[in-house]
Amino acid sequence: MTHARAERAALGDLFAQLGPDAPTLCEGWTTFDLAAHLVLRESRPDAVGGIALKPLAGYTASVQESLKAKYGYPGLVELVRSGPRGLYGLIPGLDEAVNAMEFFVHHEDVRRAQPGWEPRELPADLEKIFWRRLRRGGRLLLRRSPVGVLLHRTGDGVALGGPRGGPRVEVAGPAGELLLFCFGRQRHAEVDVTGRDAAVARLMDAPLGV
Repeated sequence: MTHARAERAALGDLFAQLGPDAPTLCEGWTTFDLAAHLVLRESRPDAVGGIALKPLAGYTASVQESLKAKYGYPGLVELVRSGPRGLYGLIPGLDEAVNAMEFFVHHEDVRRAQPGWEPRELPADLEKIFWRRLRRGGRLLLRRSPVGVLLHRTGDGVALGGPRGGPRVEVAGPAGELLLFCFGRQRHAEVDVTGRDAAVARLMDAPLGV
């Protein structure tokens, strides 16, 4: 089983366990909303643009609500669990290349919004995959950072992002936690953040991610 499929299956199980009204780290979204989002991004390419582009967000939100009405929570959970769909199921390797990260982040969005959650130890090869993606795409994820950022993977290398001049903040931890930080989950990632207080505060409140 690929990492993308493993994260998809685990998230599907967690969705089923928690029900449609559980909180997530996605502001304003319940598990029902997040399940609809995941189905939308794979099955409704006409509505994907609004995920990143504000002018299209209204249409995306309306499609997401229509999916909730059409399938209900159990139906959406089954669609999430039984994927990938669309291009992710047609192009070899695309699901693993994109969805290993996507489903890991959203799996943690659900896990870490629940009381009593604990960090999990990721497989070593998945940690390497995430670090490789951060080395290649960290500047994109950190493009809206107001300060320079040095990502320091525990025991293995560094990557840079944010402005090249001015104050710099170091963020250290395992690759999975650094990935969550760079995807805008700064206050929920298990990392060590060091730098000037003002620079750290600005980074912690920055809208990081795609």
